[in-house]
Amino acid sequence: MKKISLKTILALIKFRVSIAVTFTAITTYIVYAETVDFKILWVVLGVFLLASGASALNEYQEHKYDALMKRTQNRPIPSGDLTPLQALIISWMFIIGGAAVLYFAFNTVTALLGLFNILWYNGIYTSLKRITAFAVVPGSLVGAIPAFIGWTAAGGYVFDSTIVFISFYLFIWQVPHFWLLMLKYGSEYEQAGFPTINNAVKPQSLNKIIFTWVLGTAFSSIIIPLFLVNISLPFFLLVFVLNLSFIFLFIKLAFGKEQTINFRKSFIGINVYMMVFMIMLIAFHLI
Repeated sequence: MKKISLKTILALIKFRVSIAVTFTAITTYIVYAETVDFKILWVVLGVFLLASGASALNEYQEHKYDALMKRTQNRPIPSGDLTPLQALIISWMFIIGGAAVLYFAFNTVTALLGLFNILWYNGIYTSLKRITAFAVVPGSLVGAIPAFIGWTAAGGYVFDSTIVFISFYLFIWQVPHFWLLMLKYGSEYEQAGFPTINNAVKPQSLNKIIFTWVLGTAFSSIIIPLFLVNISLPFFLLVFVLNLSFIFLFIKLAFGKEQTINFRKSFIGINVYMMVFMIMLIAFHLI
């Protein structure tokens, strides 16, 4: 039997994506707890294992389609580094491990939120992608749930207005984030049989649609400070300036001289923007 390397495992679990998901949960844990304590390590471990397991299970589910796309044909299963069965076993080891960590370290609600996210991502969203180009809209719930996990792990109430609005921001942010990927790789997804928004709307309309979601993302983050305890004017102004910069960037990209949005600049911009905002939330609750 071929030895499974660490590099192969990291590729299967989409390491960077899983780290980003974990960072979301860390952020909301700190927002509620207003401290960094030992228990945050259990948040890191539990969420990272669940996110990794979900990614691995997704690669198992879509390995036949991955083999048809240049962007994904070198993933562990299509490349032959792992068999589908090996990937499936690894995915469930991570999922079970992550759910167990959240359950025993925290509470039932936190563990159930983690398992619900697996169900939504691997059971619903993955199937919807084969049906509609707009699957990303309900699918974006997947990126919002980890925020609830961090919040409830710290002892927060799942329907608290603060976490609802933070999660709503993450939900909105993911839609333009994913559709930007379609600008770059849409033709490959179409070749593999996935419906894409590229075929559903005209290029200039897509620019405007993405920009509309960008505006929604900016607005949702501006109202978050209103629901934080001990809101400060400097923090609100920093958030406001960050969002003005974000909107201005996309005005230039969406309505500039080029006929289509510049993928590299916009994709880097939208990711840096989200990361900066989350770091600001952490800093505000620790300083």
